[in-house]
Amino acid sequence: MTSSDAGSAVPRLVIAAPSSGSGKTTVATGLMAALTARGLAVSPHKVGPDYIDPGYHALATGRVGRNLDAYLCGPELVGPLFLHGAHGCDIAVVEGVMGLYDGAAGEGELASTAQVAKLLRAPVVLVVDASSQSRSVAALVHGFVSWDPEVRIGGVILNKVASDRHEVLLREAVDSVGVPVLGVLRRAAPVETPSRHLGLVPVAERGSDAVDAVAAMGAQVAAGCDLEALVGLARAAGPLPGGSAPWTPGPMPTLPHARMRSRGGTPIPSRSDKKSPPRVAVAGGAAFTFSYAEHTELLAAAGAEVVTFDPLRDEELPEGTQGLVIGGGFPEVYASELSANEGLRKSVAELAFSGAPVAAECAGLLYLCRELDGLPMCGVLDAAARMSERLTLGYRDAVAVSDSVLAGAGTRMRGHEFHRTVVEPTAGAVAAWGMRAPERRVEGFVERGVHASYLHTHWAAEPGVARRFVERCRTS
Repeated sequence: MTSSDAGSAVPRLVIAAPSSGSGKTTVATGLMAALTARGLAVSPHKVGPDYIDPGYHALATGRVGRNLDAYLCGPELVGPLFLHGAHGCDIAVVEGVMGLYDGAAGEGELASTAQVAKLLRAPVVLVVDASSQSRSVAALVHGFVSWDPEVRIGGVILNKVASDRHEVLLREAVDSVGVPVLGVLRRAAPVETPSRHLGLVPVAERGSDAVDAVAAMGAQVAAGCDLEALVGLARAAGPLPGGSAPWTPGPMPTLPHARMRSRGGTPIPSRSDKKSPPRVAVAGGAAFTFSYAEHTELLAAAGAEVVTFDPLRDEELPEGTQGLVIGGGFPEVYASELSANEGLRKSVAELAFSGAPVAAECAGLLYLCRELDGLPMCGVLDAAARMSERLTLGYRDAVAVSDSVLAGAGTRMRGHEFHRTVVEPTAGAVAAWGMRAPERRVEGFVERGVHASYLHTHWAAEPGVARRFVERCRTS
């Protein structure tokens, strides 16, 4: 084995299921916690754009939870992003999304757990909700094993098993398929993981309750699963295909008298070393929990000094802030507290009206509006936001309508929407994005140095975004 092979041969497992609701999150998070308790350095990953599960993964492992999304970042980045997150770890656990073979609507296997498992050449452990079946489980497992021969299902964990007799029947059925049973979890009161309109309540909002929930998941998996067999399966994965090298946030090279372009086409500005690092404030705390770790890594690699602040607690932006990033989260849950923090709202508005770069996604968009459910917000945008009964959810193929602090006009990016709110109007005089799919429309706002939109994007797919933003911070 070459040194590059050794670097890419991270032991790894994908935890998948026939459908949502089968127990993937409980098993994946519990396995991460159980292996960490045994002294292993565990690298946590989540397939798809989900922001909430990685918070529980991080709590279980003590490491940043990272996403692997073949739609947002492209299949070619799945391996490198995985290796970036797994560097220095003993084992990696990847939690799937939806059912094993479910992906982006109308795109075949794209962004499915199965595709990610194949890209990582990782064995899959199938979590089956066995609560309403016995021998039929054999047909279900056989179907998932045989559907795509390139997907290696290395074992099954039976969830919600009712009794010893039920377990015997299930084991006999699965044995007939030739797939080992690596764990049996009994039907029990569910681990306390409360949900609301967009899924699980994030870790940042739950404090010690989240710690207790993760510990309970870890104990449940440790008691019901064969950890040695699971680790052995992970170690049999071998090197990643194609000698993948880890993704890196930078620094990127610059060429004199030329503009470099990344995959999506956004120019990457040259960087001046004559000025001190611009200070970029990134919103955090319980109201703004949706972010990808790679964003702050890219900002730092582009030369920014990244500082975090909590809009629920801090009464003004960090001193010397030259740029502002406000990601996703749940401002609708904390609308009263955000509105009551008048000092910070005024500080944000002053920065935005000065022309400084401001990037706001989804929750950030709502916070910049004139009001949210009738409560005053920052007033940066002449728009009103309100809760809605309708869930807006799905991948989007978008193109930048105009030049902004994030992208040049015509830059194509893929993103994801996930909200139960409405902003009126949906777009400003200058829109942020033109949606190419699934429907054609424009949305978002580009005003002064502000780029605000519902669209969540992954900057690793378009590294020029962070470089452009930091350069604008230097010159604004």
